[in-house]
Amino acid sequence: MEEREGPSADAFRGRREERAARHERRRRRDAGPLTPEQEAYREAQRVARRKLGFFFHLVPYVMTCLFLLLTTRSLRVTAVVALSWGIGVACHWAAVIAPRLRRRWIEQEVRRQVGHSVGAERRALEGAHARSLEALSASIAHEIRNPITAAKSLVQQMGEDPASRENVEYARVALEELDRVERSISHLLRFAREEALRVSDVRLPDVLESALDGFRDRIARAGVRVVRAFEGAGTLRGDPEKLRRVAINLIANALDALEQGSPAAPRLELAAGESLAGSELWLSVRDNGPGLPPESQERVFQPFYTEKPDGTGLGLAITKKLVEAHRGSIELRSAPGEGTEIVVTFPRSGPEDAAAAPAPASGARPA
Repeated sequence: MEEREGPSADAFRGRREERAARHERRRRRDAGPLTPEQEAYREAQRVARRKLGFFFHLVPYVMTCLFLLLTTRSLRVTAVVALSWGIGVACHWAAVIAPRLRRRWIEQEVRRQVGHSVGAERRALEGAHARSLEALSASIAHEIRNPITAAKSLVQQMGEDPASRENVEYARVALEELDRVERSISHLLRFAREEALRVSDVRLPDVLESALDGFRDRIARAGVRVVRAFEGAGTLRGDPEKLRRVAINLIANALDALEQGSPAAPRLELAAGESLAGSELWLSVRDNGPGLPPESQERVFQPFYTEKPDGTGLGLAITKKLVEAHRGSIELRSAPGEGTEIVVTFPRSGPEDAAAAPAPASGARPA
């Protein structure tokens, strides 16, 4: 009797669960689509769950590393555990920020490519989104995986022969590789982060001079001649700190080019001015370095593209993002052997009123 009742009870529970599932699907269908507020609340819940999951992963990782360091008093054992487990922690963090990055890249691609037509152009845009995301994902994996793999290999060699004299050198190289990963991730987070603008009146010559102050020693060591040409540039509405970051990135990029090209008389030209109509202000950073080939000029503002051996490829991408946040435009002019010039144009009204003002015709310096 009991053998016959068991399957009957299971079948009853299965039918009950199926009816409950059908009822839930019917209830959701009758309720209609979610309001924007409900959808935003659900998305906030998903983001909070992802961050909380990463926190619960990070805490035992940190506590375990501290425990090993205090009990075993062996940096080698702690380093092996920290590296091995740290790969999982890094991947978990990447999974937390991946949805935000995906939305940002899709929105940037949509703003850049969407035109007047929707049909065929929209289908082409979706294909471009997929290819762009694939390329960016591959770049992220390459930037993070290669240094971690190199560091892991070095730590394994240290473990195979703990008494080797080469372990000090192995440890130094492993730390350099991990520093490279940390630098790439910090730049990636800066690129992904939405930062509010604190708008006030700003003079572009002051921005360039403030940015230049941080490079005085480097300029002196390299023997670079700095030429200024500030043509009475007035004020604009913008975030002083973020505009200074734009100038810092451009100046650093120019100095890198001069150091790599090693011209006989290295020269850095800084200029600022305003358009004839007075509605736009511009700044220019020019060097007499080796210049860029045409294929590099097309990709120089793409994330993770770099020709520097220790670069992350995010400096000019972040610069472009900050310029666009001010409703500005950025243009690169270069030729092999003739140096490089980057011109940035901003509407005088700044990001607050620029949506109602005419868009800048180009990033070129006024005639």
